[in-house]
Amino acid sequence: MVTDHATLPTTTASRGTGLPASLAPARIERLAARVAAAADAARVTTTAPYTGVPLADLPVSTPADVEDTFARARIAQKAWAAISLSQRKKILLRFHDLVLARQDEALDLMQAENGKTRRDAFLEVMDTAITSRYYARNGAKYLEPKRRRGAIPVLTHTTELRHPKGVVAIVSPWNYPLSMAAGDAIPALMAGNAVVQKPDTQTALSALWALDLMHEAGLPAGVWQMVVGRGSSIGGALMANADFMMFTGSTAGGRKIARDAGARLIGASLELGGKNPMIVLDDADIEKAADGAVAACFPSAGQLCISIERLYVAESIRDRFIAAFVARTQQLKIGAAYDYSIDVGSLTTPSQLDTVTAHVDDAVAKGATVLAGGRARPDLGPLFYEPTILTDVTPDMTLYDDETFGPVVSVHPFRTVDEAVARANATPYGLNASVWTRDGARGRAVAARVHAGTVNVNEAFAAAWGSIDAPMGGMGDSGLGRRHGADGILKYTEAQTVAHQRIQGFYPPAGFSPETWATLLTGALKVLKAAGVR
Repeated sequence: MVTDHATLPTTTASRGTGLPASLAPARIERLAARVAAAADAARVTTTAPYTGVPLADLPVSTPADVEDTFARARIAQKAWAAISLSQRKKILLRFHDLVLARQDEALDLMQAENGKTRRDAFLEVMDTAITSRYYARNGAKYLEPKRRRGAIPVLTHTTELRHPKGVVAIVSPWNYPLSMAAGDAIPALMAGNAVVQKPDTQTALSALWALDLMHEAGLPAGVWQMVVGRGSSIGGALMANADFMMFTGSTAGGRKIARDAGARLIGASLELGGKNPMIVLDDADIEKAADGAVAACFPSAGQLCISIERLYVAESIRDRFIAAFVARTQQLKIGAAYDYSIDVGSLTTPSQLDTVTAHVDDAVAKGATVLAGGRARPDLGPLFYEPTILTDVTPDMTLYDDETFGPVVSVHPFRTVDEAVARANATPYGLNASVWTRDGARGRAVAARVHAGTVNVNEAFAAAWGSIDAPMGGMGDSGLGRRHGADGILKYTEAQTVAHQRIQGFYPPAGFSPETWATLLTGALKVLKAAGVR
């Protein structure tokens, strides 16, 4: 049985609402005022997942507001692009320091808006700081002019330049509201772009907090702005005005954005859904793999694009692994607290609870076995669901192929590594995967065969995600483009080649016939090859 913890600490509760005292109405109103919307805008009220009480009253942006926001952004972007890379670096490093110094504000906000545990919220603080430091200190390396080999050695001086796209539109999700909002904006800003962002309404305060801190760090007004509203209302205006689109969300939504971006001939980077596999090989350390499975399946109540929903275990160790995994899962503490005492928090929205419940109920009705969890916990709060482990899951069950996006995992046995890899790859998705073994070389070899943008060996997802110098993104229905590393910032730029030809070009000089000149150039090409010139 999952351990319960339903009571919010009284030392942090504010006015009997169950919200932390740091989220006073004046503080929330100040953040809400950063939304780009008319003074007489319609309003929308968000609620806290832990309790269902009202949380924030936000203005709703209209398509006209979006148009005005882009107009301001274009003016601000010209001045921002003229600022030196060293000045942009200083702002991002100040932002890094502010995020760490005032992390308790962010932790309270993320927990209040999303329902996750404090330990999961802290990972977003850490990720945001790491991303800011990385692009502050490596941005110049990627963006400064680079000499390239010219067409004719010595005679052709060739330089690659990187120009900002202009104004980048970012649509960020509710599940990681700080990490996804700030993490995608930081490299776009470092590259000299302005950003117009639509955070998910449910978790807009966390994104607005990041915007507030970036302004405190020195970012000029108008360079990063946020609008709030349904995609069906303002998504078209975002697409119509953007010079590049960054989207994190559903595969269906990503397909529409890809079509619309294609029609406009602008770039898009899309991180979409996943049905991520974990493979536990026969030589794995069972205790470590069981710990890893808990960490892989249940962070943020399973509402993580790169968490694990399919678990393939070598048949020879299946029973021992399941026993260890179930025992650990049953010891998890589920509940609501604005401290580090809780292991699993709440789901974020009623629709997500409906999806999780429907997936599990459908599987059980068709013969799946529940080894742990399998039920909602309204006694703890309106949106809690126990961490759930299922076996005997078959293809006719909805959750066999479809992404659940909740604290639910199905466990399947396999006999051979080839079978495990084939079953792991039997999905249109390809976002993240995990392989467990005592043999690192074997694990890396298996990982290379898995169709996923990131694969972790003896880790769930943090090793690949945290390797920020390397690209992160999906294959297949999991998306296009990459975050992190060079790809994560260069996608926000336009490459330009400037080639200066000196003394002599490709056409014959005076006194040489075309035939003679062709013979000379042919000989020169042979010499260059023999000399090892690349």
